[in-house]
Formats: sequence, C-alpha cells, structure tokens
Amino acid sequence: MKIGFAGLGVMGGPMARHLVEAGHDVAGFNRSPDKARAWAGAVGGHFAATVADAAAGAELFILCVGNDDDVREVVAAAMPSLAPGAVVVDHTTTSARVARDMADLAAGQGAFFIDAPVSGGQAGAENGQLSVMAGGDPAALTRVEAVLMHYSKAVKHMGPSGAGQLTKMVNQIAIAGVVQGLAEAVHFAQTAGLDTDAVYDAISKGAAQSWQMDNRWKTAAAGEFEFGFAVDWMRKDLGLVLDEARANGAHLALTALVDQFYSEVQAMGGARWDTSSLTARLQARPGRR
Repeated sequence: MKIGFAGLGVMGGPMARHLVEAGHDVAGFNRSPDKARAWAGAVGGHFAATVADAAAGAELFILCVGNDDDVREVVAAAMPSLAPGAVVVDHTTTSARVARDMADLAAGQGAFFIDAPVSGGQAGAENGQLSVMAGGDPAALTRVEAVLMHYSKAVKHMGPSGAGQLTKMVNQIAIAGVVQGLAEAVHFAQTAGLDTDAVYDAISKGAAQSWQMDNRWKTAAAGEFEFGFAVDWMRKDLGLVLDEARANGAHLALTALVDQFYSEVQAMGGARWDTSSLTARLQARPGRR
C-alpha cells in the first residue's frame, strides 16, 4: 500500500518503520526535516519535504503529531494530494471535537478519517505492541486494519468519529488513578522502612498487580524517571479529559487532583520525567524517613 506518514517522533518513527519493514511504500514527513531524512536513511522509507509530498497519491495517510492544532494543519495540507477514497488515520491524542471536524472535512472531499489514539507508549511502538482505539467509518477501518496491525497488538472499533478519542480519555483517567496509588504505595513502603523489592514480590501477584506496578514500581522506588511517557504529555491529555468532562457532566475529582499533582512535578523540574514521577513529589516532602 502507498502510505504517507506525518510525525516521526518517539512514537511515529518506529510505527512507520514497521510499515516499511512489512513491505509498504512509505513516505515520511516530520516538522524537523533532518529527523525525516535520518528516518528515511535508517529504515529505507522515502523522505518527504512537505506534508503534501508525503500525501501525494497515498491510499492511506497516517499522522502522529502533537495536538489539535497540529492535526488540523496536517490534515488540511494532506487532503488535496491524497488518492481518491483515501483513509486518514490519526494516532494523535486529541479532543473528540477535532476528530469529528476532521471526519467531516475528509467526507467532504471523498475521503475517510479515523481517530485512532494508541496506548502502549514508546516501548509499544518500538515492539509493535500498541493498542489502538478507533472511531469513524467501520468499513474504512476494515480496509486498513491489517496495515495498522504491523505495529499493534489490537485494533478496536469503538463507534462513530470521536469515539476513539473518548476511549483514550477513559484510558488516561484509569492510568492517572493507578499511578497516584502506586506513588503513594511506594512512598508508604519507604517511609515504613520496608524493602521495596520484597514488597513488590509480595503484592504484585495479587489484587494490587497492574501494568504500572510491573513496569514502574522498581524505577519509582529508585527515583529513576528519565524515560517513558512525559509529564507534559500526560497533562496535555488530562486537560483534554477535564475539558470533555466539563462538557458532558462527568465527575472526575481524582483525575483533577492528579492533574494538580502533575503540575507540582512540573514545578520541580520534572516536565519530561515519566508519569511515575508522582512518587518524586512525595519523596521530596519534609518528614520522609
């Protein structure tokens, strides 16, 4: 399949690489041209100097960019160059509103737009193990699902346009609560003078087990946060969640509180730390033994 891909960062770069390795004809664009050239040279894809170049004749156009404004800009630039009936798949985490707007824009030009945020982080992208939650036309998703599976372990259709983004919001709400619980658990274990490795061994096979515990307990206990999903990104996502909650009437007291805690981590200089750095906020408090 002829594919255009915009956004070759820590997520998009490896996702696009999987497509090249699977034998697809992929043209990659990035806002920083040097990054796109390096990607093309490393994986054998084509360098695209502009969004239009990446989209030229593409049957499938994928983007993984920063925010709502980026999505609007990239999709508008890509649309005139796409093949007739092309499918646009957006892996950016955005508002549900922009997903609906882009679906309307695509439909007006004979194309299809699928909002398809992902979960699994950089490791999931590198290893081809992302979970994709998708909203939009189900037949259009079916056309490209096999392609998306080159970097995914699951692709789930959630409903009409915007449903993928709403599902990603549910994902981030659940993560926020779990990470705060993990932070407090690590903090309590340390303050109580327990061996945190032994605590992990004792509780990680029971009801307390989670992906966050299995992947972040030991690094959080060691105060290691220079990796993973950045606090800045999580605050962007939680901002989308809280905006949507204000619109639909959902009550998200814990999510709002955790968002506030992340603002404190940013003030500590942890804007690029992993989301498990909520532990650092507690470790920094006076009175810790």
